[in-house]
Amino acid sequence: MSAASLLTILLLALSITGSPVEVNNSPITLPIARRLSVSNGTINALEQDKARVAAFRLKDYNLKHGGHGVPVANVGNGYYVAVGIGNPATTYYLIVDTGTSNTWVGARTPYVPTSTSFNTGENVKVIYGTGHFFGMEYTDTFDFGNGLAIAQQSIGVATETSGTFGEADGILGLGPVGLTAGSLTDEPRTTIPTVSDNLHSQSTIHREVVSISFQPTTSTQSMVNGELTFGGTVRNKHGPITYTPITTTSPASYYWGIDQSISYGSTTILSSTAGIVDVGTTFIHIATDAFDQYQSLTGGIPDAATGLLLISSTQYGALQNLNFNIGSAIFSLTPNGQIWPRILNTYIGGSSNAIYLVVNDIGTPSGKGFDFVNGYPFTERFYCIFDTSRSRVGFAPTSYTDATTN
Repeated sequence: MSAASLLTILLLALSITGSPVEVNNSPITLPIARRLSVSNGTINALEQDKARVAAFRLKDYNLKHGGHGVPVANVGNGYYVAVGIGNPATTYYLIVDTGTSNTWVGARTPYVPTSTSFNTGENVKVIYGTGHFFGMEYTDTFDFGNGLAIAQQSIGVATETSGTFGEADGILGLGPVGLTAGSLTDEPRTTIPTVSDNLHSQSTIHREVVSISFQPTTSTQSMVNGELTFGGTVRNKHGPITYTPITTTSPASYYWGIDQSISYGSTTILSSTAGIVDVGTTFIHIATDAFDQYQSLTGGIPDAATGLLLISSTQYGALQNLNFNIGSAIFSLTPNGQIWPRILNTYIGGSSNAIYLVVNDIGTPSGKGFDFVNGYPFTERFYCIFDTSRSRVGFAPTSYTDATTN
C-alpha cells in the first residue's frame, strides 16, 4: 500500500474538520493505523528490535559521556497517527513511539512553514540506534483533529536523516520529557516540551494522561486497528485499571519503566525487576537467564531464518500462560498471545505454517536495571495508560486479552 493510501485511511477514520485552537474537557480519541512495510522484501524484525533494545540499554552511558543515542521504533512494523501542522495545515503521519520523546517531521513530506511557524534558531539532533535526524527546532500549531489542538508545539524539522523510517514523515514522541535532554546541540542540558507537556499546560484537565490500545493484527494490509487517547481512557474499551509507579531503577527509569516479575505457568522465570513497556518494540524481550528458562520450558529451538524460537504444533498445544505480575494484578498472555501471527510469517522470512514464539533474549542477564521490554504482544492485549503527572503506568484487560488470532 502506498503512503498516500495509508494517509487516506487515517484521514477517513479521523474525519478532520477545521483547525480548532482549544481542547474540550473530555478525553479525545484518535485512530492509529498499523503499517507493515515490506517494500524492500521481507523485514528483519528481530534484528531491528535488537538494535532498538540495545539503544535503550545505553541510556546511562550516553548521559555520562555526552551522547544522545536513542532507540528508533521498528518502522517495518509500526503504528501511525495523522497530524495537521501549521495554518493552513499540512498533514503528516507520524510513528507513535513511547520509547522516544522528540517529535519531528521531514523524513518524507517536507515541512512547510506557515504563519504559525516559528524558527527557534536552535539546532537539534537525535541519533537513533539505526539512524539519525539533524535539523532545526521550530514551534508550530498541531491539529490532531477531533477537537484537539496545541498552539506553539515544539517540533524538530529534519534537514538530514539516515536510516529507515518506512513510510512515516517522522515521529510522535510520547516518552518522558527527560529523554529530550541532549538533543539541542547548543543547550545539551535543556529539555524540549513534549506533546504531553503542552497538552497539560494548555488545558484544565489532565491531557498528559495518554492511553493506547491496539487490536492484535490479523491482516497484512494497512488498517486502523488502534486508538490513541489524550486526557484519560475510553471506559467501554477496558476493564479495571492497575497502576504501578515508574521504577526508580536505572536505566529503565528514564523510560516508561516499571517493576514486574514473570512466570511461565507456575514457574517463576524472572523475579521482580525493572524494565519498560514500549509500543515501538515488535516483540517481548526478557533477561538471558529468564529466556533460557522459557526456551527450556516451551521446547522452542532457534529458527535460522527469523531468529525466533520455533515450536511444533504439539508443543503449542502444551504451552502455558506467560504471566506478568505487576503491582497487585496478573496480566496473562495465553498461548495464542505468545506466538507471531502466522498470516505474517512470510513477511519476516519465515515459513507460512510454522509457529514462532514472540519472546526473545534481551542479551544481558537479570539485575542490570533493564531486564525486559513488554512490546507489541503485551500492548496489543492490554490497555496501557501513561500518566506523566503522577509518574505511573496503568494496565487493564480488554476484549482482545484472550482473543485467538492465529
